Amino acid sequence: MKYAILIPDGAADYPLQELGGKTPLEVAKIPNMTMLARDGQVGLVRTVPRGMSPASDIAIMSIFGYDPRKFYTGRGPLEAANIGISLGEDEVAFRCNLITAEGDILADYSAGHISTREAGSLIELLNKELGSSLIKFYCGVSYRHLMVVKGREFLDAKCIPPHDIIGKSVSKHLPEGKPAETLVRLMNDSRSILAQHEINKVRVDLGENPANMLWLWGQGLKTKMPSFSERFGITGSVISAVDLIKGIGKSIGLKAVTVPGATGYYDTNYENKARYAVKALLKNDFVFVHVEAPDEAGHNGDLREKLSAIEHFDRVIVGEIVNHFKDRRNCRILILPDHPTPIAKRTHTADPVPFIICGKGIEKDSINRFDEKVARESSLVFKKGHRLMEYFVGE
Repeated sequence: MKYAILIPDGAADYPLQELGGKTPLEVAKIPNMTMLARDGQVGLVRTVPRGMSPASDIAIMSIFGYDPRKFYTGRGPLEAANIGISLGEDEVAFRCNLITAEGDILADYSAGHISTREAGSLIELLNKELGSSLIKFYCGVSYRHLMVVKGREFLDAKCIPPHDIIGKSVSKHLPEGKPAETLVRLMNDSRSILAQHEINKVRVDLGENPANMLWLWGQGLKTKMPSFSERFGITGSVISAVDLIKGIGKSIGLKAVTVPGATGYYDTNYENKARYAVKALLKNDFVFVHVEAPDEAGHNGDLREKLSAIEHFDRVIVGEIVNHFKDRRNCRILILPDHPTPIAKRTHTADPVPFIICGKGIEKDSINRFDEKVARESSLVFKKGHRLMEYFVGE
């Protein structure tokens, strides 16, 4: 048996007036997912437990079969696991975005999706100017980086993800709580340091958003989870351009596959991701393929790009997997967004998401398409998201 989980991040949405009251999933041309829906089962799953933040780390952890209420410690340590940072017992890892601030307004959570090459120089500068024996900065991918600080007290800071406050006041959304003074100082000091860097001067001259401030959030301690093979008796790989997703995979003993051209944005190399997924399945039982583009389009409020990303995902990623398993007699395929990223809200929501499951041992139902509306009418509902994996692998 082979198992493939395919994630179009943030693809679920709300009905939009410009789409005649339909969602992007309802309108997009997705013949491969429609075929799988017709041949398998469509259901609804709550990937974000009630009361928890609708963040990708929490949702993805659920999809992997791990209860976030039991295992989640924060986003930072999951990304640290992928970069290869070994956290000490008293070290706290923060996600560190490079953002664009215009005066007191957070204009862009990604600094124009700055390149990793440019970002590397900026993180190196921040480490030189703001780092110490207690604080260190580490370069990730594009705008996504890390800061590690010694002191468990930093867990108590109340921090807000930058993609939740696009177009809102910076000063009104800075970290709060007892340990926040150090974090706020670092964030404010970064503005004068970054503004003077030649990279940002060139970006401004070219009309691109400068990376003129760092934003700290998503802190946590080292994550400890049982391995995926211990839980489910299968081995496999994770394919994603995002450190967070690869970090979760590594934390549970999966191999993180590096794919040439995988960017985590609209221009990601779908073809390479699909090819590497098939190669991974030739060696192991399981592959988890994550595509970030629909989520980025949702954050940007870009309907055209969201539709395009969903259609690319269906044509290339799903199409390649379907072609590889033509008869689907010795495989199972699961497809679902981790959470909605509605165009109208430009951030994540905790609404349940639709899923498709098909393959060996999966009896088809009466549903013949894949979208939010039909999923809500399904009798196949998982109120605890981590239970879906057990159903998928046949436990």
